Amino acid sequence: MSGLSIGRVGLVLGLFLVISYALCVGYGLLVPEQFRMHTAWQALLPGFTWLSPASFLLGLVESFAYGFYISVVFVPIYNKLGKVSRG
Repeated sequence: MSGLSIGRVGLVLGLFLVISYALCVGYGLLVPEQFRMHTAWQALLPGFTWLSPASFLLGLVESFAYGFYISVVFVPIYNKLGKVSRG
């Protein structure tokens, strides 16, 4: 059995975070101010401000990059531990 692929896992995690980000921004546009998550996005995504088209695009790019970064760290660890446990 082969290990996980950094590229494949990165793509999946990146798209997952992009979809989650877009849904949260959409939710923020529909609800009153006190229920928005823009303060969390401003802390997690450097350069993000609520809400301009450039900031939204930057958030999409950064969300995807975070997902890919997680795969770069996670997949080698997972693959190495998988080899150790199989012997």
